[in-house]
Amino acid sequence: MKNLKKIGFAAALTFSLLATSVSASAATHTVKSGDTFWNLGMKYGVSVLELKKMNNRTSDMIYPGEEIEIPASLTNEEKELLARLVHAEAKGEPYAGKVAVATVVLNRVDSSEFPNSIKEVIYEKASGGSYAFSPVADGSINQPADEESKRAVDEALTFRGQGKGSLFFFNPDKSSHPFMMSREVTTIIGNHQFAK
Repeated sequence: MKNLKKIGFAAALTFSLLATSVSASAATHTVKSGDTFWNLGMKYGVSVLELKKMNNRTSDMIYPGEEIEIPASLTNEEKELLARLVHAEAKGEPYAGKVAVATVVLNRVDSSEFPNSIKEVIYEKASGGSYAFSPVADGSINQPADEESKRAVDEALTFRGQGKGSLFFFNPDKSSHPFMMSREVTTIIGNHQFAK
């Protein structure tokens, strides 16, 4: 009898912890007049596609008073690291270029060809032992990000999964590496070419 009580208690505790961790991973938002999936994505730092998927939506329509489930987002530390990379890599570039740099990192996280976290992607070493991103090598990634770079990260998160699939970017005036030159260019923004 004692063992049955212990098993029952352990099962209840496990179920309780499981329920707590599931509910902690996503929040809900009560829609207010003027809310859109895009605004919610920017507010919570999540993809519009994930918002719609989590809420079983195919249209962009949401209505005041309804509850929208919000998927888990990056941690504040991950967002800050990504913003510092964007700031260092795209300083002096147009805002769209900053969004595109953040998008490249997110695309790499989502790709099976690269590591699965923001930190691992940013600190990944390329063949030959050098870092994939020059600000890691020269230390400029340690400088604080400006507000525009932080906003660019939020926009890239909101737009996640809807771009052209860019996995690389480079400045052709500063790099003529054969690997980069062999990639399919997806867009050009400012001094950067983006490619997959």
